[in-house]
Amino acid sequence: MDIRTKRIYEPVSEEDGHRVLVDRVWPRGISKEKARIDSWLKELAPSKELRQWFGHDPDKWEEFRKRYFQELAKHREQLDRLAEMARNGPLTLVYSSRETRYNNAVALKSYLESEAG
Repeated sequence: MDIRTKRIYEPVSEEDGHRVLVDRVWPRGISKEKARIDSWLKELAPSKELRQWFGHDPDKWEEFRKRYFQELAKHREQLDRLAEMARNGPLTLVYSSRETRYNNAVALKSYLESEAG
């Protein structure tokens, strides 16, 4: 599986393959044309409560992943769809957070890879 993560504000590249926005709300200051998103799966974003609790605090990362993975388990159909995309070519999980190491796209990538492996 070829899964990547990328900030929506970074330049779009042909190597991105299928670009999926995994945030609950559309990112500020970027048009849909410039973003070039192929799919927007907002139901795979963490719940508002979980996102607010986490606040991209590295000390909460492991607990965030645990809780987020529990939320993700309720969306088997969308996760299977993403896994299939990743098996057929590059899949880029797009997010808006300034935090590049501790965000839901990174956690989702980990979840998909562990489920496939």
